[in-house]
Amino acid sequence: MTVQDTGAHEASDGAEATPVLEARDVVVTFEGKGIDGAPTMVTACDRVSLRLAPGEIVALVGESGSGKTTFARTMGLFQDIDSGQVLLEGQPIQGDGRRRLRPREFYGEVQMIFQDPFASLNHLKTIRHIIGRAVRLHSGLRSRRPVEERTLELLETVHLTPAEDYIDRYPSALSGGQRQRISIARALAVNPSVILADEPTSMLDVSIRVDVLNLLAELRRERGVAILYITHDIASARYLSDRMAVMYRGRMVELGETEQVVLEPAHEYTRTLIKAAPDPRRRKRRRRRGDETSPFTT
Repeated sequence: MTVQDTGAHEASDGAEATPVLEARDVVVTFEGKGIDGAPTMVTACDRVSLRLAPGEIVALVGESGSGKTTFARTMGLFQDIDSGQVLLEGQPIQGDGRRRLRPREFYGEVQMIFQDPFASLNHLKTIRHIIGRAVRLHSGLRSRRPVEERTLELLETVHLTPAEDYIDRYPSALSGGQRQRISIARALAVNPSVILADEPTSMLDVSIRVDVLNLLAELRRERGVAILYITHDIASARYLSDRMAVMYRGRMVELGETEQVVLEPAHEYTRTLIKAAPDPRRRKRRRRRGDETSPFTT
């Protein structure tokens, strides 16, 4: 069974809101090999539809290989599609009847935060260059001083303070959490309306994951940025998102308000994900009995 996101979302004034980013019946296939080594086609996304309203956080949940990252890459135009459409503010930009956009136009609205901040940043360049380049490309600022002021402002926004202590560092001199904040600051340099966050906390220490999630929530609250949060962790999805979509073997098998999906899952795969999630209550009971060997035991 495949679930389609065809519902309307209301704007703050009660009117129907046009999705800022939308996928309709997206199909993506790759060439692969079968068990016998013979060529075969692998369907990574099978008629997947999803609407992202302005200022909304949608979590896309699933195990590795479920197709969620491939789907996020189609939304960010990093991956071509076999059929279906991707629409920006109601206008097709990939698929049938697409409107031709220059890359700068599209990425001025949609930015992606990648899973590994170490790999996504150029370690031969300073933070001043990494963020400042995005500022120059998308803001129209050219002079050194205004670009520097904007870069410092973005560092403050992602809570790297005092910003002057970070602007001339290299990514290799920062922690994983700090590097991910640099990635977020670079994305914000273009004033996007959408952020596609692909497992943004999975490469980080447990102790700082919640800080990054809180930062994403703050960006939505203060800037109205819509966020597609891709994760295999249903607990963090519940913490952050308004709605939750569940992908399994390339198909979207469940979609709804986050609390409804968690408390009343309709699909067996969703129930399996929920059962596999760590339960703090079980940890507390083991601690009282004295039989917990690790703070991360579930």
